[in-house]
Amino acid sequence: MTPGQPFQPLGPPPESPPPADALPVDHDPYPFWRYSDVALFAGLLAASALFSLVLVPLAFSGFHIHVQSKVTEALVIQGLLYLLAFSGLALLLQVQYQRPFWRSLGWTSFRLPLWLVVVCGIATAFGVGAVSILIRTPNTSNRMTEMLEDPHALVPVAIFAVTLGPLAEELGFRGFLQPLLVRSLGPLLGVVAAAVPFGLLHFQEYGNSWRHALLISLAGTAFGWMRYRTGSTQASTLMHASYNALEFVGFLAQQQGPHT
Repeated sequence: MTPGQPFQPLGPPPESPPPADALPVDHDPYPFWRYSDVALFAGLLAASALFSLVLVPLAFSGFHIHVQSKVTEALVIQGLLYLLAFSGLALLLQVQYQRPFWRSLGWTSFRLPLWLVVVCGIATAFGVGAVSILIRTPNTSNRMTEMLEDPHALVPVAIFAVTLGPLAEELGFRGFLQPLLVRSLGPLLGVVAAAVPFGLLHFQEYGNSWRHALLISLAGTAFGWMRYRTGSTQASTLMHASYNALEFVGFLAQQQGPHT
């Protein structure tokens, strides 16, 4: 530095502030959606169900598609329902909040070993079975037993029960609904509150049996706790799928067992 020259500090010059359009968008804390979005999604589910119930039989009839079992047609209807409703939810998250669908609903990796998550699902099935004995859950004529009575439906039902079924239910209940309830009620009550409508969803399916609805709510609480502890719906979906797999084997063994 020469005499008369102003002092220059050592180090790189200070950075100029970024342009306004380069600043990150300040989103609300997670979950960033609202209960009004949950109500909208419920409406999407209802509209998708109505549309699927009309479209699938018309398509099968129009294209002369013959299925050996009405159960297969019902599974196609339910699959289309999920596709339409969750596509609408993905559009909502993108347009309203500029957020991606999968990551927003917690579809992220988790640190637990895969085998441990599967074991948790199997243990939940045994635990729910023990509670079922304690509360003397009756054997009811329900949709599941009716499906298993049709030999042509066994494979489609098994595939659906361990793939699309748990995936859709976990994304909806544990990925979308539960984070809002946990934020409002706290972890324990939030997890349980998300499991209650999950159980009620199966109330009519199991012959309007409150005991079956209670058991499924207990299972949903276990799935929800896995979602909360890992932060991942991948983990709760895997746990749910392993639970369904063991339940399906149990139903199948009961149906094919000796009859008196």
